Amino acid sequence: MDFSHVEADLAKTLITEEELHAKLQELAREIEADYEGKDLLLVGVLRGAVMVMADLARALQRHIEMDWMAVSSYGSGTVSSGVVRILKDLDSDLTGRNVLIVEDIIDSGLTLSWLRANLESRGAASVEICTMLRKPDALKVQVDVKYCGFDIPNEFVIGYGLDYAEKYRNLRGIGVLAPHVYSGE
Repeated sequence: MDFSHVEADLAKTLITEEELHAKLQELAREIEADYEGKDLLLVGVLRGAVMVMADLARALQRHIEMDWMAVSSYGSGTVSSGVVRILKDLDSDLTGRNVLIVEDIIDSGLTLSWLRANLESRGAASVEICTMLRKPDALKVQVDVKYCGFDIPNEFVIGYGLDYAEKYRNLRGIGVLAPHVYSGE
């Protein structure tokens, strides 16, 4: 779906489909260079990272393995409870593996910080992070991110896997959701 289908719901377009794909190619070349001669397991964080994970995997010119996790740190609404729950765990054994966590966005960093520590505790040789988006102004904990697509303002973004009320995930780019959509005005 392109932005023309949801124009009234957008405050602005932030990143186009073309910009996303160009950045993924750039990140893929860096990852290939860093992991040359090493195994690599991509761990996607459901559900938001589906688009990033699929497109990154296709951009890589090497063999990789993929696995998925679903974690939640939200209690009610949109405020983090600080408690992380694993909703779907990995199928892969991480012992001695090079793991690259693939995320759509880093907001507070709380969940991702917990996830990295959890995967490291499973005996992985290395655990690094690749994210398409990061909100530096929203970070509550420092998260070491090896591969970052774009730093963005602390605004409510949708598209390319990011949703509001399970809508907008299939937008081909990333836009800022208009406040009237989520404030009920």
